[in-house]
Amino acid sequence: MPRIRSLNILLTSEGKDYLAELYGNVIEAVSAGAVSTQIKNVDLSGDFASGSVEAKRIATAKSKAYGTARTAGKGDALKAQPVVVAKDTDKEIVEEIEQKDTIMYGVDNLLARRSSNHVLSMISELDSAFFTEAVAQGTQFTPEAADLADQVEESIVDLESTKDDFVDGIPRNMITVVCGPKAYSAVRQYLQKNTRHNMATGQEDEFEEYNGCRTFKSVHLPAGIDFITLVDGSIAQPVYSSAYDAEKVPLSDAYAVELFYYYGTKAVSDNLIKYVGTTTSGTGGEGTGGTGTGGTGTTP
Repeated sequence: MPRIRSLNILLTSEGKDYLAELYGNVIEAVSAGAVSTQIKNVDLSGDFASGSVEAKRIATAKSKAYGTARTAGKGDALKAQPVVVAKDTDKEIVEEIEQKDTIMYGVDNLLARRSSNHVLSMISELDSAFFTEAVAQGTQFTPEAADLADQVEESIVDLESTKDDFVDGIPRNMITVVCGPKAYSAVRQYLQKNTRHNMATGQEDEFEEYNGCRTFKSVHLPAGIDFITLVDGSIAQPVYSSAYDAEKVPLSDAYAVELFYYYGTKAVSDNLIKYVGTTTSGTGGEGTGGTGTGGTGTTP
């Protein structure tokens, strides 16, 4: 039996409870479905709702001869590189639903269908912004191999060999590869032909890692990019969102269902991001290099 029989109930306490439940399902689905939410930097300080948060890179500690601090009268100061992530992107999903449109599906079913579409819209928005930042601030890597699967491995080796003030090599379990469909297919075919791949039964087109690195497929990479190899946490993307709300559209039999969310995207460790491919917009660097919370209690 439907819980919501008419759109005007959305303005009551019962309807607001239903919208809050629906909103919770949307945020949970975005968190699980967006690639960016699984690899972004969440070690942030500050209140994003107020306008910005800060991420910090802490330099690697260096060993010195015993007695160095005693002789100097002090230890080494922490070397930190702060990165401010501003809430600079405001988005909304506002849809007007006519009462007559609920006759075929019912209010509950129609809203459930629309909320599923809102999930896809938010995932597309957040992932696209995340990978656009990766290419804009990362380093273009030029592999020697012709085969895409071999190119992925080359990029992993290049990244894991990084050494600077902040990292002394990168363990493969901290590296993620995000492939466009073509590169993902090439790696999948390589695994099928050459290894005992870890594809689950019934999901022969999927795999969770490649050569020790987590691997995802995404259609939201910038045009022309084959894949991106990056260290988890090298990009921050805090998100602040407001729960679903509804209001009557004046002089009509329609009700507006509204979802507002705000986010910022910023590379924290730009030299820990590599991409292979050529963008049509000309963003991104060249050569080789080394290296949220908020809203109404939710952060995708």
